[in-house]
Amino acid sequence: MYFLLLLLWMIFNGRVTLEVFLFGVVICGWLYWFISKYMGYNYKDEIRFAKKIPLYLKYAVVLVWEIFKANIDVIKIILSPKMEIEPAIVTFRTDLESDAAQVVLANSITLTPGTYTAGLENGDYVVQALDKSKFGEGLDDSVFVKQLRKLEGRK
Repeated sequence: MYFLLLLLWMIFNGRVTLEVFLFGVVICGWLYWFISKYMGYNYKDEIRFAKKIPLYLKYAVVLVWEIFKANIDVIKIILSPKMEIEPAIVTFRTDLESDAAQVVLANSITLTPGTYTAGLENGDYVVQALDKSKFGEGLDDSVFVKQLRKLEGRK
């Protein structure tokens, strides 16, 4: 956090001189101390976050891949007007513990073409799916949920 603050100080200042750098070292040191003492910040949180960076990157790759696959499925539906589709509203519940993980799952579902998260309350989701068989099944144990469990520290 300290180095991020110092980097931002240098970027926002607009010039790189010894005087600006030394002043930034002092100001960022004071600000880091203040955040740690009065706002409950702990450097151990930084370490835990840094250890999870590969999992965040893996989640991003999985999200992009799922969006790509869903785009192909939606294109097939659009280009095949005789294809029978069954739009549906699907409800399911997940065992994700943190509110952040639940919101990330809801947003990931909404970002994926063919699905839209219409509601989320206490782990209960309401999702509108373009086709029930293609987009609406298996949402409660999807690849997103599995990755978010790993991010929460569970298997």
